[in-house]
Amino acid sequence: MVTHPLRRSLFSSTPVVAVVAYLLDTAAQQFVLFVICRVGGYDLQQPKSQVLFLFWCPGEQLDRFIPHRSAMDMAYAHWMVTEGRKETEPPLPRSPSSEAYWRLLSETLNLNRTRIFAFKNKPPVPVDLIPRQHTSSSAFSSSPHHQAKPSKPRRHIRQTPERILDAPDIVDDFYLNLLDWGSSNVVAISLASTVYLWDASCGSHSELVTIDEEHGPVTSVKWAPDGRHLAIGLNNSEVQLWDAASNKQLRTLRGGHRCRVGSLAWNDHILTTGGMDSLIINNDVRIRDHIVGTYRGHSQEVCGLKWSASGQRLASGGNDDLIHIWDRRSSMAATHQWLHRMEEHTAAVRALAWCPFQANLLASGGGGGDMSIKFWNTITGARLNSVDTGSQVCGLLWNKNERELLSSHGLTGNQLTLWKYPSMVRTAELTGHTSRALFLAPSPDGCTVASASGDETLRFWNVFGDPAEAAQLKPAPKVNSEPFSWANRIR
Repeated sequence: MVTHPLRRSLFSSTPVVAVVAYLLDTAAQQFVLFVICRVGGYDLQQPKSQVLFLFWCPGEQLDRFIPHRSAMDMAYAHWMVTEGRKETEPPLPRSPSSEAYWRLLSETLNLNRTRIFAFKNKPPVPVDLIPRQHTSSSAFSSSPHHQAKPSKPRRHIRQTPERILDAPDIVDDFYLNLLDWGSSNVVAISLASTVYLWDASCGSHSELVTIDEEHGPVTSVKWAPDGRHLAIGLNNSEVQLWDAASNKQLRTLRGGHRCRVGSLAWNDHILTTGGMDSLIINNDVRIRDHIVGTYRGHSQEVCGLKWSASGQRLASGGNDDLIHIWDRRSSMAATHQWLHRMEEHTAAVRALAWCPFQANLLASGGGGGDMSIKFWNTITGARLNSVDTGSQVCGLLWNKNERELLSSHGLTGNQLTLWKYPSMVRTAELTGHTSRALFLAPSPDGCTVASASGDETLRFWNVFGDPAEAAQLKPAPKVNSEPFSWANRIR
């Protein structure tokens, strides 16, 4: 058979041509059908498609995207073109089953043009490829017990404090740490040279100690993990240990620092102190010679100290704009070498916070010349993110139940800002302080935060949710499913 020029122009590589006819009147349809059949060399009585006409030569390779002629109902197509659309002949009556068959056929072959861009029903529900009784993992199960959890409602965050207490004569100093909330639900705060205790359970307060002018004023306070013993750093370089339950002084740590002790951090029985002399000292409060290690790396006052939850890593921030990550064992070595030194802040670093849900993540905040919150991988020392807050960062606290971070600020906003991590979208801003919100302390349940400011007020914010709801959000302890795990225990 001779290949028609039309076929060569459309498909030069394969002698196939497809002609789609969308004609309205019957005379035109008959004429086009006659011309197409004459050009292709086909008999009008051979089966032809309703819409798609195919021309092919025997022995030639077919195009893979064009269906085979044997799959077409050419007889029905010829009848539709010549006789099927005559309006003069009344349609033959059809049985209900035949009517249902032709309706289904119209929908399948898209013969009903009125359905174009028409609204259709929802897609069918997917069928489980693996029977539920054979699935052992929730990842392959669609049972109600393993369906996606419904989105929980957005937590309402009160914009006003629950309680405001007067804090007269509080020292407005960025480099000091004068507020802490212990595990026994007692708040310790230093006002000038006096340390006061406020019991959050009953609202009562008492005076613990007043330091004389020769040794004072108080420069830092920190509760021990037991919530009973309180460490008090002084301006004369000494550190006092008090039993808050009996209001008795237990001992005084001397000989470590030469200047005021502005930062304190407990790690079990080890009390770590940071001073204006740039030294960081580990003190074992159980023994007479309490100094058991010293970290040297800062060149100016150490104003921030935080131990990791594991107790193996210490983060320190100083007025030299530096952050150091120390290993607990390095204080015993002769070199006293830090693990990592972060130098990207451009102002003093006082705000430090270890992430509770990612052990090696540390958040840090810079002072007035920096105004940023940075996140660090303490394994590699790499900076993960940096966010410009627009104001001095004085304190940082992680939410123990949600992926959120709370920051307190100085000039110019003096606000508390709640951030969603890791997007760092501002969730809420708590305003009310008229001076720098220098000091932050979380409650034992992790839901309420106390903030103290140079405006001589102590404010309590329910920023991290209701304690009862927070307890429900805590995951159940994991069960050790390892076989014979009991055999690994040391007796």
